[in-house]
Amino acid sequence: MNDNQFEKDDLKDKDNSDIHEKQENKDNKEEEKSKEENHQEQDSQNEDKKEENNSENNKSSNEGKKQEDKKQDDKYNPFTKKREDERRRVVGKAVKVNFNFKGLLMLIFIITLAVVIPSIMDENKNQQMVDISYSDFIKNIENKKIGVVEEKDGYVYGYKASEVKYLETRSNSIKSKLGFDGKNEVQGLKARLITNRLGEDSNLMAVINNNAAIIQSVEPPQPSLLLSIALSLLPYIIMIGLLVFMMNRMGRGGSGGGPQIFNMGKSRAKENGENISNVTFADVAGIDEAKQELKEVVDFLKEPEKFRKIGAKIPKGVLLLGQPGTGKTLLAKAVAGEAKVPFFSMSGSEFVEMFVGVGASRVRDLFNKARKNAPCIVFIDEIDAVGRKRGTGQGGGNDEREQTLNQLLVEMDGFGTDETIIVLAATNRADVLDKALTRPGRFDRQVYVDMPDLRGREAILKVHAKNKKFAADVDFNIIAKKTAGMAGADLANILNEGAILAARAGRTEITMADLEEASEKVQMGPEKRSKVIADIDKKITAYHEAGHAVVNYMQGGETKVHKITMIPRGPAGGYTMPLPAEERMYHSKKQFLDEMSELYGGRAAEEIIFGKEYITTGASSDIQRATAIARYIVTQIGMDEKFGPILLDGTQDGDMFQRKYYSEQTGKEIDDEIRRLVKERYQKAIDILNENRNKLEEVTRVLLEKETIMGPEFEAIMADKNI
Repeated sequence: MNDNQFEKDDLKDKDNSDIHEKQENKDNKEEEKSKEENHQEQDSQNEDKKEENNSENNKSSNEGKKQEDKKQDDKYNPFTKKREDERRRVVGKAVKVNFNFKGLLMLIFIITLAVVIPSIMDENKNQQMVDISYSDFIKNIENKKIGVVEEKDGYVYGYKASEVKYLETRSNSIKSKLGFDGKNEVQGLKARLITNRLGEDSNLMAVINNNAAIIQSVEPPQPSLLLSIALSLLPYIIMIGLLVFMMNRMGRGGSGGGPQIFNMGKSRAKENGENISNVTFADVAGIDEAKQELKEVVDFLKEPEKFRKIGAKIPKGVLLLGQPGTGKTLLAKAVAGEAKVPFFSMSGSEFVEMFVGVGASRVRDLFNKARKNAPCIVFIDEIDAVGRKRGTGQGGGNDEREQTLNQLLVEMDGFGTDETIIVLAATNRADVLDKALTRPGRFDRQVYVDMPDLRGREAILKVHAKNKKFAADVDFNIIAKKTAGMAGADLANILNEGAILAARAGRTEITMADLEEASEKVQMGPEKRSKVIADIDKKITAYHEAGHAVVNYMQGGETKVHKITMIPRGPAGGYTMPLPAEERMYHSKKQFLDEMSELYGGRAAEEIIFGKEYITTGASSDIQRATAIARYIVTQIGMDEKFGPILLDGTQDGDMFQRKYYSEQTGKEIDDEIRRLVKERYQKAIDILNENRNKLEEVTRVLLEKETIMGPEFEAIMADKNI
């Protein structure tokens, strides 16, 4: 096998050399013929290889043409040059070799330990001593076993005369000081002196002199040369290490997230490249109008010349307004994902710092980065943290937040006509923003991201259901009806809770029951099936909820009872869930009055069955809601006949103080009118239940038996159908 392989390689090399010769000597036909005769057999053997080489050459030429065409096409693409420059920059960074100073210091430290420690251990190993008594030490001198005597630290040491030369050589040799001497097991005898010093012991001195032993002076213990150098440099190494550590810590802001000393004026914007996100407009549902407004922004980023030719100016800034969870941040991500341009995201609170001038510096740095990467998108989330109305701070003109806002206004005005930088901002507090920020020229376009309607909620549910498995009985329309007033984030949470419930039960698909339970769990909390409830409390709850349902049914309103249950959930001991037939934009006075009667249905049922003396606190939340509706009718929407269409109370949610537009006398009349409406609707509920006492009893009986009644079953009871 190997010989054949070598023969093939030789033939291939010869064939290649022949091809080059033929190209150089095209005019010499005789030479070509002789070469063909000499290598006829070789050419016949490698004909297949030539065909393969030719096909590969053709293939490579075709690929080269395609690449050349692609380069020609990309030549006029404005984004291609930017990508190529970025690629070269990244490649250049990858080629560089980073010098790690801390790693070098650590390497020097390890080498020092590796040399010094063996040296010390070797010294201890070489100078092994045998402890003997004082009298034995004297006997060894007399027996000529000890020829050299040393004194050290209250001990006396004895060595043979042959070992003295080694010790002297070792002490004077640089090699031995570095710990590289090879002799081992230099043994000596060691004894404790009976006096403080050797010279004070006359008996021992006499023995030494009589036996011609040598008293040798001992040098003070000297560390090894390398250890001495290391110890002398150690303070400097420690100082340098501390300096490097402090600089790195201050540069990162410390582990505790403290202020950055050297780069605190740098922007903290999260920079992402072309693959910022996989989110597109297909992942956004329920807010079609807002999507359409932002699609124009994407078109401008992709084809700016189309707008410039006709003289159109794209908005410099787009302000996204709406309640929390409606999808403002998701829309910004979708714009970046569709446009495929650099995306800088930053929170408004990240601009503001305790040090004066830091916020303004971060704004400048952010927009400098944006200009270098244009076309791009700058997204500021929760801009109300930095864009609040000026003149309200206690620092006056030197207020840090106001300086930051001023710098933001200047930067947004500084965009040139050729700079394709679009600022997206999101907030749910548009009322507190400074007017200079929201004027045309800065945030030219304000896009209101409203709460989704019925169709929007259903579309949102289907979007978030893409990666989940559902059973055949799942009806997103019913879930959408049950979740009126919920934002997209709430709907996504419902589907996630449903998936968790299905997984907890060991199912591979999410059922309709899981979604029903999840929607109620998100709205009111988990069920309390384990809670021990007294029989009398169960009976009161059953009559209370049956009263709500019967009043709702007999009034014939647009809302239908979807579910009645006496199982405690959250703060409620039970609940009746109405479901509107369709979602309305406007509400009539009749709808408000019917809702008040329905709310009082539970308390009215308790009064009819148990008497006025045994009315419980179960209707406290119902009373609160009904009273709020009555006040709303009288003071805000002008539906009361006595006062007419006039605004008496302009208080909005979040206001610290009440905005009253009436006198004290009018206030008393308002209270009387609210009290009249409440008594009227409460009496209406009592009358309905008295007229349908048998229906109330039947619904209560079934509810006590089953604990939960669904809408079709309840309607069958009210229609006198057997269930």
